[in-house]
Amino acid sequence: MPVLELMTSSGLGSLLGMRHALEPDHLAAVSTLVTGERNSYKAALLGACWGLGHTVALIVVGTVLVVLRAEMPVRVADGFEFCVALMLVGLGLRAIYLAARQGPAGPAHVHQHGGTVHVHHGAPAHIHIGTWTLARRPLLVGAVHGLAGSGALTALVLTTLPSTAARLTYMIVFGLGSTLGMAALSGLLGWPLARAGRHRGVARALSLAVGCASTVLGFVWGYPLAAKMLGF
Repeated sequence: MPVLELMTSSGLGSLLGMRHALEPDHLAAVSTLVTGERNSYKAALLGACWGLGHTVALIVVGTVLVVLRAEMPVRVADGFEFCVALMLVGLGLRAIYLAARQGPAGPAHVHQHGGTVHVHHGAPAHIHIGTWTLARRPLLVGAVHGLAGSGALTALVLTTLPSTAARLTYMIVFGLGSTLGMAALSGLLGWPLARAGRHRGVARALSLAVGCASTVLGFVWGYPLAAKMLGF
């Protein structure tokens, strides 16, 4: 029975995690991050970095709540959701700004490792962990989304799964599913973006449209939360 329970929770968690990657706030955030890329591979890597940050935050906070058998306080959960809204506005305004100033190859970033200096076209600032290169901004964006969703996910597993092992397994595979889903989605987005990027005007218009959509969604999402937290 425990093995069947783990298999069932794992399969369901991975599928729901992939579907989770399609939520509007996730799509808006990742779209603003991948508009500067020129190929599907790099776009998929940015999506994977988002998923990694999302999964780590989800597992860390969710594990603490599961072990304590506690639910996240409503005000804390609302605060994390509001941070997501603010982040969407910030990402949207950043995309609009970059659309106004980027050159034919997009914004270039000078990056240094020891005595070696090189330039990255389009890619956001990143960090190196051994041979792994991880985009810093998607990691942070994904982590904020993970914090915002950890309370609801923990409440779900506490009420539907009977054992701690099943609950933790569900959260892990949910996070991995969302990582795979976002990487695949970002790779698919990267294909038309790569072709649009060949035309400077189209690329700028696309970046402007994505930035406006993210900004509007952030305001629509954040206003009710701000009113609720301030007691309006």
